[in-house]
Amino acid sequence: MIFITAKFRVKAEHADDWPEISRAFTEACQAEEGCLWYFWSRTLDDPTEYVLVEAFRDPDAGAAHVQSDHFKQAQKDLPPYLQETPKIISQEVDGTDWNELGELAVG
Repeated sequence: MIFITAKFRVKAEHADDWPEISRAFTEACQAEEGCLWYFWSRTLDDPTEYVLVEAFRDPDAGAAHVQSDHFKQAQKDLPPYLQETPKIISQEVDGTDWNELGELAVG
């Protein structure tokens, strides 16, 4: 799978509204056939920073994602709300789902 984590620093005046600002794009990404997961978290120590965690089935699904109409629209719509260009880590890894964190096993 293609596993991606990206950090978005949103302008302070838009930080609380980011979930709604990015909602249409998020929902379109989540609906992609090759999307395994796509979700946002807000950083606890910086209220303007959101972290996006996403995964796609394979390189073809990742390519379809960045070539989609909704991705192209987001390239136009989202940057005005950002403080800076987002940072990203993108890696191809084995697997199709999350593994258990055995060191914190519940049971």
